[in-house]
Amino acid sequence: METATIDQPDNNKKGKKNEHMSKGLKRTLVILNCVLLAVGNTAGPLLSRLYFHGGGHRQWLSSFLETAGWPIIFIPLIISYHNRRKHDSLAKPYFMTPRIFAACTVLGLLTGLDDFLYAYGLAFLPVSTSALLISTQLAFTALFAFLIVKQKFTPFSINAVALLTVGAVILGLHGSTDRPANVTKGKYFMGFFLTLGAAALYGFVLPMVELTYMKAKQAITYTLVMEMQLVMGFFATLFCTVGMLINKDFQAIPREAREYDLGPVRYYVVLVCSAILWQCFFLGAVGVVFTVHTLLAGVIIAVFIPVIEVFGVIFFQEVFSSEKGVALALSLWGLASYSYGEYREAKEKERARVARESEATDIVGGLNGV
Repeated sequence: METATIDQPDNNKKGKKNEHMSKGLKRTLVILNCVLLAVGNTAGPLLSRLYFHGGGHRQWLSSFLETAGWPIIFIPLIISYHNRRKHDSLAKPYFMTPRIFAACTVLGLLTGLDDFLYAYGLAFLPVSTSALLISTQLAFTALFAFLIVKQKFTPFSINAVALLTVGAVILGLHGSTDRPANVTKGKYFMGFFLTLGAAALYGFVLPMVELTYMKAKQAITYTLVMEMQLVMGFFATLFCTVGMLINKDFQAIPREAREYDLGPVRYYVVLVCSAILWQCFFLGAVGVVFTVHTLLAGVIIAVFIPVIEVFGVIFFQEVFSSEKGVALALSLWGLASYSYGEYREAKEKERARVARESEATDIVGGLNGV
């Protein structure tokens, strides 16, 4: 049974993704995690912006919501454990080692800081501008993946990094044209650079997650990936909870709900849905890193920029300036360049694999002839 296979760590394959996973199961996990990442990446920012657009003012609360949905992961983990118990009455309730727990603790705290940077930036930026700035995460991911996990740069990935960087610069030089009401120029640029900082930091976190997989000294199963995300989500939420306590956000929530433009009921709906959908984003991100690699997560985040742009214009009546149009075109060009490079590399690897198999077959045939 496929689910039993993926959940059985093999200590002889330390630091490797589970090689017993069937092609069908892997394809299912790839699709599932890509969908989770796409949904969370699109709906999460829109709901966070809706919180501020409707009268919310608590940056620590907004950052808290980005990972507060971590208990949801207990549901698939309990199902996975119950499934393992059917086949092995002595099955362990968890696979995480102290080494991985320590790494996830650090990554969780970094994610909490990233949540705060992003939430603080989004408080002063249109969601369309924020999305374009977050697209530079692909460039940071490519850079850190090269430095940390030795993923190779190609002419196509270098071109993508350059185009995304130019797009961010264009937005920075013409930033005053789309400032939300009651946001000063100083606050706008603070939000601008904090959002860039958030993109850079998460571009660092994703390769560090992959490095954790590589250095785990045990087989990496999807169950272990969910355990890692649960721990990361817990410590990221803990980081933001401390900020909320210092800022007295918990005491302010009832008052903010009463004064919310859309009413108190919709206020709490926005908070709950935001927590759930952001958890889809983070679980999908680490899942894509597990099933494929780091850079694909960055690509998926970048590819849904136009969707966020369109929804930002429709729901929040944001101005789609010519500078945003140019930045969006450069982002899509960069994405196309990177995707084509990945396609060519995959084709070359497939040809090399077929050539090796053909050579091995010829050698075996020659020996049999002798």
